[in-house]
Amino acid sequence: MDNNELVICQGLTKNYGKKTALNNLNLTLGRGQFIGLLGPNGSGKTTTIKLLNGLLQPSEGEVLLDGKSIWDAKGKCSRETRFRVGLVFQYPEYQLFEETIAKDIAYGPTNMKLPQTEIDERVRESMAAVGLAPELADQSPFALSGGQKRRVAIAGVLAMDPEVLILDEPTAGLDPEERLRFYNLLSELAVERIILLSTHIASDIEATCSKAAVLSSGTVVFEGQIEKLLQLGNGKVYTTTILQNELNQFKQKYRVISIYQNGINVSCRFLSNAAPKKEWVSCQPTIEDSYMYLLSSFKQEVE
Repeated sequence: MDNNELVICQGLTKNYGKKTALNNLNLTLGRGQFIGLLGPNGSGKTTTIKLLNGLLQPSEGEVLLDGKSIWDAKGKCSRETRFRVGLVFQYPEYQLFEETIAKDIAYGPTNMKLPQTEIDERVRESMAAVGLAPELADQSPFALSGGQKRRVAIAGVLAMDPEVLILDEPTAGLDPEERLRFYNLLSELAVERIILLSTHIASDIEATCSKAAVLSSGTVVFEGQIEKLLQLGNGKVYTTTILQNELNQFKQKYRVISIYQNGINVSCRFLSNAAPKKEWVSCQPTIEDSYMYLLSSFKQEVE
């Protein structure tokens, strides 16, 4: 095992009755990485992160933390795993329950049975890490804005000092300004720990993550550097103008990304593996283009 590899998923399969949510998933999380876990809704992202944290047990395969399975012989997840692998669910602000911000953040360290002086110090450090002013400590978390509540929830996980921080759709429901502040925060937090960002929005990972893993139908269809993912769309993205009454037929032949209507004409941005026609204009792919091309290619292989 490489000393840089902290978490290794080996052959993870998870079945819910007759439905397979994950199929032989292999994934490695290395120290110092900010990783985007990308995939459409229903691709298996949430199941994956619950397996990493020990909230779910796989039907097959295992999760290794520092080379050791997180499950014991009796099928019980180690208590240590929950503290070393922190998980922040989508809309974590709905999970706040204490009467003050400080008490909410202190909940995890208190369960770790730490001395009160250390708990207080961790609360202060975690609040500072997520940009919450010290004077907010005794206020109710329910009086904060959505973005601030989310910071409290993350501070509560950070207070346990996890080596891995997993976030499920962390910017859902935030306005553009809050989203930007939030991703700047995550970039700062990634300096000292592994961060795994689960999302279905490709552009969310482009500016922050160094590596991406893409899931489709419970299978990893890509794992590698962001630059490599972006390159998948090279020579596959085009624009062209067609008549509006030709659009439905065009969409049956090509994966249309976007359309712009102009009277009787329609300008289409689309994906194609075919040799380009003279009326097509080649485009520089965005991360969304390359992501859609990857998913389309995988779907065609499965079919």
